Amino acid sequence: MASSVASKLFLGAPTTNGSTFRIGSPASDIRKLSSSTLQLPVRPRSKKLQIQAAGNTFGTYFRVTTSGESHGGDVGCTIDGCPPRLPLSESDLQTDLDRRRPGQSRITTPRKETDTCRITSGIYEGLTTGTPIKVTVPNTDQRGHDYKEMSIAYRPSHADATYDLKYGIRAVQGGGRSSARETIGRVAAGAVAKKILKQYAGTEVIAYVSQVHKVELPEGIVDHETLTLEQIESNIVRCPDPEYAEKMIAAIDVIRVRGDSIGGIVTCVVRNAPPGLGSPVFDKLEAELAKAVMSLPATKGFEFGSGFKGTFMTGSEHNDEFYVDELGRIRTRTNRSGGIQGGISNGEIINMRVAFKPTATIGRKQNTVTREKKETELIARGRHDPCVVPRAVPMVEAMVALVLVDQLMAHHAQCNLFPVNPDLQEPVKVPRHSPAEIQS
Repeated sequence: MASSVASKLFLGAPTTNGSTFRIGSPASDIRKLSSSTLQLPVRPRSKKLQIQAAGNTFGTYFRVTTSGESHGGDVGCTIDGCPPRLPLSESDLQTDLDRRRPGQSRITTPRKETDTCRITSGIYEGLTTGTPIKVTVPNTDQRGHDYKEMSIAYRPSHADATYDLKYGIRAVQGGGRSSARETIGRVAAGAVAKKILKQYAGTEVIAYVSQVHKVELPEGIVDHETLTLEQIESNIVRCPDPEYAEKMIAAIDVIRVRGDSIGGIVTCVVRNAPPGLGSPVFDKLEAELAKAVMSLPATKGFEFGSGFKGTFMTGSEHNDEFYVDELGRIRTRTNRSGGIQGGISNGEIINMRVAFKPTATIGRKQNTVTREKKETELIARGRHDPCVVPRAVPMVEAMVALVLVDQLMAHHAQCNLFPVNPDLQEPVKVPRHSPAEIQS
């Protein structure tokens, strides 16, 4: 499409006879140009093109962008949208990073990293400023030579091949961005989210290992009302039941010495979640949680509330009947809904289960192909978890907390601008802190 537009003279402009106007052109050419109309191509106006980071940012109001690779200089994240004046220090993040770090026991990867974090922006005198918070963790124990064979041949069921298919290039050492070291940024940001949830609404996010391979905790053996972090952290597999924890550890030990791997399930519960989180239709809370936890490496399944077992029940068996408790609150006698109904939290305990596959990188001979499409055999070297679920526990907690704090901010912005309807709604009980508590 071409439009006629009046234009002033410019150096190199074409004249009507096909010549070009230059400094020193005859006055007649100048007069011709000044009295003529210049034809310039004009593209149709289109909608503004919006470009977002390609899958590296999570959240809408509480936004987290992770960065770094397994064998790069460092890994970390940038947190944008954190409320100002939140007491925060590196020690608040380090506790969960220590739970995630490699080399913590014989059933995890032997890679030795302290995963010591450093906050380089967004904090002033111990309080968040409301500006982006940058967290970095150095990589100190890289062994790139372990990946020589993997630069040639693809590991079965790993992201090696799909990264090449998508990008035509990949970081070979450590798997680059497909490495679980990317989750350091998630866990750091999740620690901030957990602190916001705890201080603002008294909300707790806690996860544990409920299954390793064929060793499964019996349903109901763990009391989600009273479960504590100390129970979970009392053993290296992070199962709160000591008897089953020993069975899980034994199962991992057997497979570990064979150079193989196994998977398992992490169960996560949320206590004191404010009612009203989540939005119909496409932003249902369970849909947001599913996307969040399924973005973690090695995840293969997600169950919520009664999950797939609910398909064996009738409606009368599955429905959670309502009652009014001694405080005048509407509650449910059972919790097969998992704390969410219609995509919105109802104030009951939120519970979910996340399935993790066996680690793809194993020390056993496997058939594969090279980047040149030649069939070959591969024995992968490197240091890898024989079972990822013990270290996945803080990762699941982090992603759940990130969803909840994002939804809490959305709910507060939309539904708390005006007074609530006291007949139907309950305001979030904001804890009152003394100055000493705020600074602690």
